[in-house]
Amino acid sequence: MPTLQVITLGCSKNTVDTEHLLYQVRNSYEIVPEEEVRPVDVQLINTCGFIGDAKEQSIQTILASVQRKKNGEIGRLLVFGCLSQRYSREMPELIPEVDGWFGARDLDPVVRALGCRPDPASAHRRVRTDGIHPYAYLKISEGCDRRCSYCAIPLIRGPHKSVPMETLVQEAEDLAAQGVRELVIIAQDTTYYGLDLYKKRSLAELLRRLSAVEGIEWLRIHYSYPADFPEDVLDEMANNPKVCRYMDIPLQHISDPVLDKMHRHVDGAWTRELIHRMREKVPGVVLRTTMIVGHPGETPYAFRQLLQFVEEARFERLGAFAYSEEDGTYGADHFDDAITPRTKKLRLSRLMELQRGISLAYNQSRVGTEVHVLADDFVDGIFVCRSEFESPEVDGEILVKYEPDRFGGVEPYSLVGNFFRVKVVSADEYDLTAELVEL
Repeated sequence: MPTLQVITLGCSKNTVDTEHLLYQVRNSYEIVPEEEVRPVDVQLINTCGFIGDAKEQSIQTILASVQRKKNGEIGRLLVFGCLSQRYSREMPELIPEVDGWFGARDLDPVVRALGCRPDPASAHRRVRTDGIHPYAYLKISEGCDRRCSYCAIPLIRGPHKSVPMETLVQEAEDLAAQGVRELVIIAQDTTYYGLDLYKKRSLAELLRRLSAVEGIEWLRIHYSYPADFPEDVLDEMANNPKVCRYMDIPLQHISDPVLDKMHRHVDGAWTRELIHRMREKVPGVVLRTTMIVGHPGETPYAFRQLLQFVEEARFERLGAFAYSEEDGTYGADHFDDAITPRTKKLRLSRLMELQRGISLAYNQSRVGTEVHVLADDFVDGIFVCRSEFESPEVDGEILVKYEPDRFGGVEPYSLVGNFFRVKVVSADEYDLTAELVEL
């Protein structure tokens, strides 16, 4: 069989696209793992085009593969995903050595270019690219109807389109049969789910349907938009033991003028009230958010407001990035990016320094507590675990040393994918260390 290697860049949503595509062509190719460096008949690069750094990484990856193609290590080189969708006219002229460019919204042309026939009946099936871990991402919709002034996603991915619940339940059942215990629910905006298909926000109903899938023990929600947040999701989180008390909700800012320029459709008062309701309705909930510094309109006063809000809200998890103009967005066309790169860098540093202290205090408050954890991996005598309060790949880990006496002599690799109870014994600003209490 000819060999096929897919290199996936960018976010977890791209990973899901790659896995769906690989299932469609699985019988026609030997699939070479991404990390292997060896000659292949076809290499396919799934690109990211969200912000400047991601675009640069995608271009450098393509150029490196072009060189390997010239050296005879790659037969055909194909590129798809966000970068080629966004710059569909420019990229073929800039890098003519690529044999085919494809967008991000429809995988069928890529499947055909690989000599296979798309099968709509198996569109929910996947070849997992990381089968060793007991979690998987479940993409519940594509595209976005929001028009945030800084964001190019609607330009790249198009309007919002939900995946039918029946299809998602089938996909969850397939993943559970492969040993997946946790589903991380993702989309450009998870709270918008169902509006196009069912004429109402249906994320809570979807959570109920997914929680009935045998073998799935945790459901985790990412990428929730704050405007018109569906309150029934909080009810489900508070009452359904399979829904993790964890919410990823990018807020981006707190200053009213900045939020207005961002086209976020909320103000600071609404944001504060929403955070209050989340913590009140779901005691112990862990909140992850992202912030943008240096957006047009962010005055020194607005930045101080942001720092004050982060200090007050005490987000357990927070990431941030500096604003950059993105081609074709409202912000790039209508705002003057007048804040200097140096000022953006300084503001980003101050914000993350503040957050590091908050994260450390939160982690230290957990020392002495017992938590239910899922073992993701076993490396160098250590179980790499997470509780419901840590999301894979973006949050810290709970590290548990394998001590044969405590574990009853059970072969450690057989415990990966299992749940057990541990006691936290130490913490830093990112990771926790714990000891086994009960298998």
